[in-house]
Amino acid sequence: MWPLIRLLPKKTNLTYVKFAGFAAFLSIALCAASIVSMFTGGLRHNPIELYQNAEGTPLARLGSVLEHGFNLGIDFRGGTSILIEAPGPIDQEALRALGQSAQDGDIEVQGTTCRPVNGPPYCAILNFETAPDQNQTVEEIRAGLGSVAEGARIANVDSVSAKVSEELFSGGLIALGLAMLLMLAYIWFRFEWQFGVGAMLGLVHDVILTLGVFSFFRIEFTLTIIAALLTIIGYGINDTVVVFDRIRENLRKYKKMPLGELVDLSLNETLSRTIITGCTAVFALIGLLFLGGEALSGFAIAMLFGIICGTYSSLYVAAPAILLWGVGRAREGGSQPREAPQTAG
Repeated sequence: MWPLIRLLPKKTNLTYVKFAGFAAFLSIALCAASIVSMFTGGLRHNPIELYQNAEGTPLARLGSVLEHGFNLGIDFRGGTSILIEAPGPIDQEALRALGQSAQDGDIEVQGTTCRPVNGPPYCAILNFETAPDQNQTVEEIRAGLGSVAEGARIANVDSVSAKVSEELFSGGLIALGLAMLLMLAYIWFRFEWQFGVGAMLGLVHDVILTLGVFSFFRIEFTLTIIAALLTIIGYGINDTVVVFDRIRENLRKYKKMPLGELVDLSLNETLSRTIITGCTAVFALIGLLFLGGEALSGFAIAMLFGIICGTYSSLYVAAPAILLWGVGRAREGGSQPREAPQTAG
């Protein structure tokens, strides 16, 4: 039996540019809805009132509005993190129940890897919002560790203040912006400015839609989500570079071919690679989503949605965007007839 991958057609003749207008309208509408959700928390509050009641500079007030637009995790709200060690496996559900009995509010439990020289081999991290009487809460948790694992003990207690959490949130957003600007510079340097603008539109599209999903569905937003967004930017630009590279090659080969037909040809030539790469990543992330536990669920959701958006944006945002400005035909190579190689439908 042939591998299933051979069921994919070797050549396709799909017309992407024909639907570029509809795709642009759909993308703009979804991005607008995502931005509205980010500033209203999924229509849960009035951003104007939040801005007026906030303190500080206009930028700080805007950041305060954005903070209300997301379901921020303890990393960004401030809280307490307790590292627990044990000689045997730790019952994470029992640890969660212990934390909920000692402290009202959100509780996060995360299994982690211990690497002590001669210490216990099993570890877990209990995160919760900072309590009015933190010492009493920690002691209650310490007293109940016998129900979590035999011989369990508290190895370390760390607290993150609200000020530090605010800096983490703003720093994460700045990191996203810098990553996209550096990607723009890279594409501009490697290709032309038209390609750079197209790639930037694709990256902004992917990030805004992913943030919109987290805001609208109130999925917890933590530092791991920032890491996922940065990974999405890298994946999206990698897929876009492959498409742009083929477009550049075809610009040299078919100097008389209309740009729209050339873009369609290039996207068809790279379609199998795009599908195989995207499906491979999606299958791995589906396994991570269902088997990775609660600690990795947000990361898996962000990556899964972001890769799907990145594949779509490479086909219908970044590549068709260069049609708005056109590109200069490369001088290298000889002129070829307008007709493209025959492809199977």
